[in-house]
Amino acid sequence: MERTVPTSGNEDIQLYMRTYYSLLRSSREVSIRAVTEAHMRSNSALHVKANENEVDMSAFFYSLMRLPDCFLQHVSLVVMGQSRPVFVENGYADIDNWTEVTAAARRRRSFFNGKETLAVFIASRSDIDDLIPILTAYQIEYDKLHQLLSSNNMIALLDKADQNGQLTESELEILVQHTQIEMDELQKLQKVWGDQSVANFKHISSTPCTISIRSLASSFVNYKRATRRWWDGIADHCSEIKFMDRPVYFVSSNTHSLANLVSGHARSLEDELIQFVEDGHSAELKEILDIQKRENASRGRRDNLLYYSLKKYEAADENRVDDRLKAEASIGLSRINTPQFLDLEAQVVQVKNLDSEHLDYRLSIPNQAKLANSEAVIINIDYPLGMAAYQILSEISRNIGQIKGIFIMGKAATLNGRIGDVMIPNVVHDEHSANTYLFKNHFTADHLAPHLTHGVVLDNQKAITVPGTYLQNHEYMSVFYREGYTDLEMEAGPYLSCVYELIRPRRYPTDQIVNLTIADFPIGIVHYASDTPFSKGENLGSRNLSYDGIESTYASTIAILQAIIDEECLD
Repeated sequence: MERTVPTSGNEDIQLYMRTYYSLLRSSREVSIRAVTEAHMRSNSALHVKANENEVDMSAFFYSLMRLPDCFLQHVSLVVMGQSRPVFVENGYADIDNWTEVTAAARRRRSFFNGKETLAVFIASRSDIDDLIPILTAYQIEYDKLHQLLSSNNMIALLDKADQNGQLTESELEILVQHTQIEMDELQKLQKVWGDQSVANFKHISSTPCTISIRSLASSFVNYKRATRRWWDGIADHCSEIKFMDRPVYFVSSNTHSLANLVSGHARSLEDELIQFVEDGHSAELKEILDIQKRENASRGRRDNLLYYSLKKYEAADENRVDDRLKAEASIGLSRINTPQFLDLEAQVVQVKNLDSEHLDYRLSIPNQAKLANSEAVIINIDYPLGMAAYQILSEISRNIGQIKGIFIMGKAATLNGRIGDVMIPNVVHDEHSANTYLFKNHFTADHLAPHLTHGVVLDNQKAITVPGTYLQNHEYMSVFYREGYTDLEMEAGPYLSCVYELIRPRRYPTDQIVNLTIADFPIGIVHYASDTPFSKGENLGSRNLSYDGIESTYASTIAILQAIIDEECLD
């Protein structure tokens, strides 16, 4: 059958990937500078100024937010491995004594030895395709900043600045004049760095950056072993559920939206949460509340604000987290986290425990008695990165009685919409397998539109699963855009590769047009737009999705939960 899309993708991107995979075969660490030329030649849409002398603050900020705070002033070596035994076998026996560190915008388990080494746990090769370009972009932009800030004038300015605080407005103006970096970009950087701002600027001015990386093991067996142990943790925690005898709805979303919709906890705290917002604990939340008052917002939008506020409310008092966990446990929702294998939380809830007393009012139960007799289980996972999606769904499928439905919600870049819009594809081209998957998406615009005020729902879309966020460029995207592909993301393809193996008697093929419409269970995929890569230089490094995505997140989750309830209430 004639293909509708190019077979492989951009040659420069493929060359870039081959370059760093060949270097990672080395038994010793290699400098990230070895791939900077290939990185710049790829003309990444997220790194538009890589080849220019001008600092690409959007790319620098994007990378910075996906690396732990300790990285800037301390880390010079990044070591990758799939599990603790892999690190121990390669001479890092004391890793248990290292400090666990996190990044603001990327969920990846990492440990810092307090000196110069960062140990990173990788769940699949997609972690490599994500991490290497992040480190390379960081190296390139750090070098530019170092050159600009290492002049005598800048060193003198930073020496005079408050070493325990931020640069003043007048000092920032001097920095703007000298570096040609926009004031709002420097202010955003200082907001992230807080009281470490001057110290970080001074470190960049005085210290060259040289990042090296080492891959300890990258065998597919080690990835599968880590995934198996992750599942064992779920099975052990929920030992009362005999998964091999139960039908399962698999959901890939996040750790908060489904729980908020079924537990009723945030809504039970409405007065406290609104007072928390009114008291000005968050300027952003206060502004949203004021807008909702002026617009006489619907109850649904009000509830979305409660859900969004809950995380900040809990951050102000850790005891409030225990209250939420108790409320979730009271309706039978279990949270399981086994980060020693995969830093990927799972939630398990039996469908029979769903009831209208706790459910969000936008959900309806056609037959409560029938639902109460359901044997089905919902397994919701915090959406993984790339090929980890294939490994996880494959592992779960081997250990349950029956798949009743597969529902995927995730972030994507849009080539024809705005941040906060929702895209519903029925065609997915997967760059991992080079397959183009055709499937019947359970969702249409009508399932989500009633729950959206500002965003637009675009159904009957065509999506492309890319190997990494940096691994795309305008030439590459333009080809697909001309073919009608408008939805760029990282998980749908691997998930659909696993769907193929659930309905066919062999491993998924490669470089084929694959018809999945014969699946005897519903498949629902929804993506909410977090990036507009055709807006040059504007991505999640230049702005935060924040509340822009909360409405589309909950509209999508409502659609998923309603689909599960309706399926279980069928006569």
